Amino acid sequence: MKLVTIAPDGAKCCGLVVSGRALLLPAASDGSLDMPLKEILGRPELLEEARGLAERAEADPGFAERYSIGLKEGDLHTPIPRPGKVLCLGLNYRDHAAESGVQVPDEPVVFSKASSSVIGPDDPIRLPAASEQIDYEVELAFVIGLPAKGVSAKDAMRHVAGYTVLNDVTARDYQRLRGGGQWTLAKSFDTFCPIGPWVVTADEIDDPHDLSLECVVSGERMQSSSTSQMIFTIPEIIEYLSAALTLEPGDVVGTGTPPGVGFARTPPRFLRPGDVVECTVEKVGTLVNPVR
Repeated sequence: MKLVTIAPDGAKCCGLVVSGRALLLPAASDGSLDMPLKEILGRPELLEEARGLAERAEADPGFAERYSIGLKEGDLHTPIPRPGKVLCLGLNYRDHAAESGVQVPDEPVVFSKASSSVIGPDDPIRLPAASEQIDYEVELAFVIGLPAKGVSAKDAMRHVAGYTVLNDVTARDYQRLRGGGQWTLAKSFDTFCPIGPWVVTADEIDDPHDLSLECVVSGERMQSSSTSQMIFTIPEIIEYLSAALTLEPGDVVGTGTPPGVGFARTPPRFLRPGDVVECTVEKVGTLVNPVR
């Protein structure tokens, strides 16, 4: 299933994509699924209820028509507005570590992005006056369903509810020249965490470690790689993170970006007003954001 957060008439609700339309879950479920998406992701029985509604909508055009809207008729938001945590891995592709001029890490390099930086599809990435070195980073992100604390790698995937696309927008001068070597501020400017356009449930992705991903900026392909090139796999990431903290329903974890980022190009290519950034992960979707 492709699960969305959509706002027909300005009121946010959860939906799922059926035949190019958004089935509105609160109405289709007679109110039992009238809750934020992260709550549905954390309860397997609610996911099963949503799956049953998707099957009914596919089999019954009248039901689908009655409870759905065109995706362009409503305002499609980021699927997990204000997630409890957004955690990301740095340097999780060998070639990206090389282009960054650093050694391949022995353990995952983890940083956070402020939940206030999260935006959705078609929302503008706003260039701040404080930085002139704003960069793009396409990433596969996974979304936590069942809470995870002290989870081993062999049991980790049962805690993944689904996958989405994340653009780890970064102020490189803050990351590399300022801030005492801390990454969080450079990664957490307002609008620096586009996520979406939906969450694809885990059962739809046979192998998240064998997906192509790319980033295109104003028609020019900047990044192109495969998640097979990740250094640390999703089970290893969950084991590492959950040894330290509890991963909760709706938490979003970015798995790192491949080579081709702007600061490492010759000459550097940072985002400019009028750019359009398209981040695509195979079998998950394409996240598009203009730059203002």
